Amino acid sequence: MVRLVPEEPHFATASEQEVWERLRDHLGDDDVLMANVWITDDEGDREADLVVAMPGHGILVLEVKGAGIRHDHEGWWLEHQGDQRPVDPVAQARRAKYVLKRFAEAHPLWGSRGPVAWAHGVITPFTRFGPDFQLPDLPRWALHDKDDQSTLVDRLRRTISLQQHGQRAPDHDDVEALADINTGPVTVPAMADWSDERAAAVDRLTVEQASILSVTRLLNRVEVRGGAGSGKTVLALQQARELTRGLHERRPQRVALICYSIGLAEHLKSTIATWDRRHRPAFVGTFHEFGQQWGAPEGDRTDSAFWEETLPALMADLAAEQPSSKRYDAVVVDEAQDFADSWWASVLGSLRDEENGGVYVFSDENQRIFGRFGRPPVQLVPLVLDHNLRNTKQIHETFGPLAPSRMYSRGGEGPTVRFVACDPDDAIGVADDEVDALIDAGWEPGHVALVTTGKRHPVQVERADFHGQVGYWKTWWDDDVFYGHVLGCKGLERRAVVLCVNESGTHDRGRERLYVGMSRATDVLVVVGSPGAVEAMGGPEVARRLGVVG
Repeated sequence: MVRLVPEEPHFATASEQEVWERLRDHLGDDDVLMANVWITDDEGDREADLVVAMPGHGILVLEVKGAGIRHDHEGWWLEHQGDQRPVDPVAQARRAKYVLKRFAEAHPLWGSRGPVAWAHGVITPFTRFGPDFQLPDLPRWALHDKDDQSTLVDRLRRTISLQQHGQRAPDHDDVEALADINTGPVTVPAMADWSDERAAAVDRLTVEQASILSVTRLLNRVEVRGGAGSGKTVLALQQARELTRGLHERRPQRVALICYSIGLAEHLKSTIATWDRRHRPAFVGTFHEFGQQWGAPEGDRTDSAFWEETLPALMADLAAEQPSSKRYDAVVVDEAQDFADSWWASVLGSLRDEENGGVYVFSDENQRIFGRFGRPPVQLVPLVLDHNLRNTKQIHETFGPLAPSRMYSRGGEGPTVRFVACDPDDAIGVADDEVDALIDAGWEPGHVALVTTGKRHPVQVERADFHGQVGYWKTWWDDDVFYGHVLGCKGLERRAVVLCVNESGTHDRGRERLYVGMSRATDVLVVVGSPGAVEAMGGPEVARRLGVVG
């Protein structure tokens, strides 16, 4: 059957539809019939009523006129309901032909094919002009009136041959290229496009939620509690900036913004680096870096006693020795659930006024994935965030049973969370395949992360050895797939995450690890691992929502 572009056009007149249906039924299988082709150039807009492209013959642009068309010594006229207006069907067809020809043969899809034979003509399916009618610019063989309709296709081929002027007849590929040019390129919205739109909406919601800080301006001891996706880190950043600018006590304050993990610290630093220098806190970094500013030693990462006991005690002593100029008016602590009791002495000791200095804590008790259960030894006014702004509804509902309290999803719609069952020993390989599938689906590598709950991915080990810990975490913002572990990813997010549950599910705090890992994805989440391990870590309800159990 003839290729139709479009397949079901809408016509302004019955005459155009009459001719189109006739050609549709009688053109050859390799021919192309296009209707209502609009072309725009620097001289204006042109419409070709019909375009017929026939391999081995040529391309014909046709102007179709209805029963009201007539010609006299003054030119062409079109009558309708008693009114008449001047028209020029020949000029219309000719101009449309040249504009379309220039456009097509300059199009990248046409390539180096070179020129082919083009022609133009006029069809009047309901009006007779007789065998002797012809004009200087419209030979009788280029006019197809009411009496010519039964042999229309043959007449069109002759019209082309008589206007060929030595040009090459188009072949099948030429005709197909013309059709493709006029249908336009096929584009499919990528998942990342939807993600961009959703991210913009999330940004607006986060700005709205930042208004909660206005109620803290008369308070100097506050704990903001919220589950994953509630925007705690954004609020912690905003809190630090407002304090530094002096929006709370109407005077600029010396502020420290502290967290536990290196990855989150690098995120905070990179964000603050974009701010006006006058709005940047005096200190931004990890708890360990907080001590290093006073001379605390590096320490051995494998010596847990140093981090949990020796360093906090040393930092408390160092804080007590600092002059007022090196102390702070306020401290802001993000992911505060990671801080042990012994850590708070140095944090509070860094304040110029330990009794009244500002303490602003942002926490999610359900993200306690370390064996620490500390709380600041001061009275804090609690504020609760109960809206998930970041994750899609599908992701939020899947990890929802793991959240510490009921939260409401405002993150918009997204694809269903997928679970891929495999043996824990095979999980990393299967997860690698899922990362490849995400990239094949159109996700940018820089939007994708593979996060493990058990043994670290070999790429993570390699990058950490090469860059060092700080340099490794800086790669989170590279345009490449990030390979990480749930223990270091709190406070961070990527649009598409493959969570690799490469363990049996018997580790301590497995529920919290699963919660953190699943909530790192904002748009697309794929969970890979053993059904038994996932159920052991997340419980039967999470397993049911993942489709692990019925």
